Amino acid sequence: MPQVTADAWVPVPPDVAFAVSQTTGELRLRWDPFIRSQHLVDAERPAKGVRTVTRARIGPRMVSEYASYRPPTSVGMTMVEGPWFFERFGGGWRFTPEERDGVAGTLAVWKYTYAVRPAWLRPVAEPIGQWLLGREIRARIAAFARACSDEAVLDAATAPAPD
Repeated sequence: MPQVTADAWVPVPPDVAFAVSQTTGELRLRWDPFIRSQHLVDAERPAKGVRTVTRARIGPRMVSEYASYRPPTSVGMTMVEGPWFFERFGGGWRFTPEERDGVAGTLAVWKYTYAVRPAWLRPVAEPIGQWLLGREIRARIAAFARACSDEAVLDAATAPAPD
């Protein structure tokens, strides 16, 4: 299956980077250029097995399920329902401590795998998918990196959860 990967280093610890990546609602819309809307299904917080409905800025809607949820190191999702042209789609985000130039921070690596349908279309569609998804994911992780320097996002992402 084709894979698209993007990475960014951010000057915050992994728990903060992870918290920013898992923001929802208006806070998520503040930084994430990929989504037009996103919400959890029958859950207040992300967790393994929780489903999310996401409508991309460019149009398609996808229902995904958390296949793993391991704060502050990783999260994985898999498509349950999505655009007709994806036979399979999944992604994983990893957050690893990494120091750069004496500054403690986090290396965020986001990987997505997918398969296009119908199978006869793959030789043409998969290279287009590599280009399009690659562009979207690079823009998304760059926005995430900017969010990790945005005091309003950081404050909201790390605020204690309400009881």
